[in-house]
Amino acid sequence: MCIFAATKRGGYETMLIIPVKDGENIDRALKRFKRKFDRTGKMRELRARQQFTKPSVANRAAKIKAAYVQGLRDAENI
Repeated sequence: MCIFAATKRGGYETMLIIPVKDGENIDRALKRFKRKFDRTGKMRELRARQQFTKPSVANRAAKIKAAYVQGLRDAENI
């Protein structure tokens, strides 16, 4: 038994295949599937596409986030 899900990545469609071993708990297989699906970034992409964000606003947010992360790293190294 396998769990399948199609995702589009980089302009081509890929298939997530999670082989389920005999006697393996289905909850464990679903957990593996969810982890693999999260790594594809599909849900983040869908949520981002729900509302258009101007490139200037996205760039500003990225700079603010980078400054915040840098501040955390500097505080950690003190």
